[in-house]
Amino acid sequence: MRYLVKFLLPIFILLLTNCSQTEQADLIVHNAKIYTVNDLFDIAEAMVIKDGKIIAIGPEHEILNKYAAREVIDAKKQPIYPGFIDAHCHFIGYALNLKKVDLVGTKSFDEVIEKVVDFASKNDDEWIVGRGWDQNDWDIKEFPSREKLDSLFPNRPIYLSRIDGHAALVNGEALKRANVSYQTKIEGGAILQYNIDSSNEIDLNEDSALENEGKSNQNISSLSGILIDNAMDLFSDVIPEAKAKEVELALLNAQEKLFAVGVTTVDDAGLKRFGIELIDSLQQADKLKMKVYAMISGNEEMLELYLEKGPYKTDKLNVCSFKFYADGALGSRGACLIEPYSDVKGNDHHGLLTTELDFFQKYAPLLYEKGFQMNVHCIGDSANRMILAVYGDVLKGVNDKRWRIEHAQVIHSDDFEKFKTYTIIPSIQSTHATSDMYWAEDRLGSERVKGAYAYKDLLNQNGIVALGTDFPVEGINPMNTFYSAVVRKDNKGYPENGYQMENALSRKEALKGMTIWAAIANFEENEKGSLEVGKAADFVILNNDIIETNEENILKVKVVQTFIDGENVFSLNK
Repeated sequence: MRYLVKFLLPIFILLLTNCSQTEQADLIVHNAKIYTVNDLFDIAEAMVIKDGKIIAIGPEHEILNKYAAREVIDAKKQPIYPGFIDAHCHFIGYALNLKKVDLVGTKSFDEVIEKVVDFASKNDDEWIVGRGWDQNDWDIKEFPSREKLDSLFPNRPIYLSRIDGHAALVNGEALKRANVSYQTKIEGGAILQYNIDSSNEIDLNEDSALENEGKSNQNISSLSGILIDNAMDLFSDVIPEAKAKEVELALLNAQEKLFAVGVTTVDDAGLKRFGIELIDSLQQADKLKMKVYAMISGNEEMLELYLEKGPYKTDKLNVCSFKFYADGALGSRGACLIEPYSDVKGNDHHGLLTTELDFFQKYAPLLYEKGFQMNVHCIGDSANRMILAVYGDVLKGVNDKRWRIEHAQVIHSDDFEKFKTYTIIPSIQSTHATSDMYWAEDRLGSERVKGAYAYKDLLNQNGIVALGTDFPVEGINPMNTFYSAVVRKDNKGYPENGYQMENALSRKEALKGMTIWAAIANFEENEKGSLEVGKAADFVILNNDIIETNEENILKVKVVQTFIDGENVFSLNK
């Protein structure tokens, strides 16, 4: 008996020691192919999560020998990536659009009318609001006009914005409600008239000031119903705003759709106080799980308010940047170009600036002083050149302010190096290249188009690009972003050899643009963007490896599970 005790005692002590050395955690994920996206782009087999953070990551046997958890997930060799960050989108806009007429993908104006009529029959809201038409997808590639809407809805106001959000079609009743007439002029925008052939001649009233006499019996007979850029703002006070509860429900619905495609952080490019505070309250109440990088709308009211308040940050909300607009969109010929548009009669149309230079010159130094990031929408090469100069005057040279140019869509060959000179981050949306490629050369000409959608050239400046979708302008799925950045084809495989492939990104570069580089663009690389010890457990499990699978499989890849701070927020089979 004494011998047996002597023999078993060391084994018992060893077992106790091993038990005491086993560390307890909340979740272990193992048998996986984990793309850490760390500096070495290491691939791991297992990781451990506790209190929403990664506490260990590495080989399978090391993790399972050292840790125990109340939940263990066998990933079955499936690939795992950091949660996808959409570096430029419109979260609230997308959420509210889910309750509007969806006109995305319409192939004719007749189809637009059909969808509006169907929506109107099922909804009794006074205003009918929709978004998503694109005349470039129609056989007749011209702006529509309001006659059919007037005949079908003589007393019900209609407002239908173009896919890019930089043009809209309204009916006569809407024009009356907004008190808009042929006498109305607006700086940085246009109200098109019937005598303008909108397919190739546009008068954008670039130098005119707002001149609305507000007559109740205004003459609208000459107005086609098409509004460009700042002219759309004339309707902001007459279209009823959604109530807080409606926005809340819309956001919760929208986040579920985003979780299903693996998005864990959204950069909402242009929020007002109501939206920022609503998001914060929903996150604090643990209703809204989505993490939000909020760019404050760069108007005078918001600038005065938040420059006084200063940056604000929680675990899920980061408010430290402002979003401005320099010009319009290429699809509606509102992008501001150095040389005239190639497809406009008379060859004297350059697009427009939606905000004047002196406004940027006034506020850029204040943002720098107060510690805010400056982000400006720039599509045309003239707008990009102007903002690069504004940034340069303030930033002087190499810096870590991480000021961004949103879209950076058409860049003059002389201006690429300025991104490097002033350490400016290009925030790009690769699906814009494959959406615009059918007509971009018509707008820009064969030489100028070489500097458009030039993602590799932009990456080569500072070794970083932040990738987003610009949803709801484009779809929400990051797989589309990845595919268009790498393959540069549409979902039908066109063109056969890819579009301007000299500016395609590698698969690793595209993944970094959707994860760690996007986090860097948000000043959040120490807390997300890669799967490393100490960072948030924001990750996605996919059913196929986008780094290795054949290109024709990329758009078929599905999200199996999505996690935010270690919490499972989406499962494919639930």
